[in-house]
Order: sequence, then C-alpha cells, then structure tokens
Amino acid sequence: MSFELPMRPGTRPTTTDCAPHEQVSQNSPPEIHAEFKRRAFELPFVERRPSGISVPGAEALVLPHTYACGPREAFMIGREFAHVHPGYDGSSHLMLPVPAVEELIAKGWGEPHPMARLGYIPATAVMAFAPRDEAEIDVMLRLLTTSWDFARGKLANPAPVHIHG
Repeated sequence: MSFELPMRPGTRPTTTDCAPHEQVSQNSPPEIHAEFKRRAFELPFVERRPSGISVPGAEALVLPHTYACGPREAFMIGREFAHVHPGYDGSSHLMLPVPAVEELIAKGWGEPHPMARLGYIPATAVMAFAPRDEAEIDVMLRLLTTSWDFARGKLANPAPVHIHG
C-alpha cells in the first residue's frame, strides 16, 4: 500500500469513548490550531461551514454538489467529509478509505470513531488527533487531503491510496 505515515511520537492522548467524541489531553497550542485550520480550509472547492453533526464551534469541510462524487462512506452528513473541533479539543473527525484508516491507527495518529466501532456509522469514520507542532500539521494535512480526495471520488475504497506530500 502506498499510503504511509510516520509513527506519531509519544503516548496516545486521552479521548472520550462516547458522544461527543473529544480529545481531552495533548491538545493543540492555540497558534498551531489556528495554523492548521487556516491551511485546512485552503483545499480547493471546500466550503467552510458550521458542522452539521459535531459540537458547537466545530467547523466543517463541505464540498459543493459538483465535486462531491465520492461514495456514501466518504461523508459524515450531507456533503461534510471532515470537521475540525474547537480549540479546547483541536482534533478532527474525517472519513478515510479503509487502508488509510488502518495506517492512521497503526501509526498512532488517530482512532476509530466510537460509533464506527459499534457499527452505527461506516468504519471509514475516524478521529485524527490534534496536531502539537508544525510537523504534525503537515501529517494532518496529508490525512485531510486524503479525505478530500475520497469525498471527491478520486479514491476507491478499499483500493490503494496515493498520498501527495
């Protein structure tokens, strides 16, 4: 598989195991959170909206109808394929093809959404942990770009994933 992430340094952050699914330790410093959000919403065609499914203050990445060509399991609700939680949390939920989900978990960058673990939503739904520094912003943007490609119908599920970055 061509989708490969570096190992995430350190221990796993603490997260809640129910709704709302939040990260409660190792949160982003404010300047890192702001920079990640600035860069996340620079993806082409992405509309920045309040999340249709997350906590108040979460900002969604939504594709216009014209570009939302991915499979149903590439979206959380409507055309929302990812959202960034408010600064007190800093993590993101996103939809990824299964090979990318497996790599994210194996390398310590995130975890399955609790509702996905229980089978209520697709196994493509994950939490990606909050970036702690510039290097981790780059990893997060690679994950987000993969989610964006999935939502645009550029990646099959579970076909091999190609990351640019």
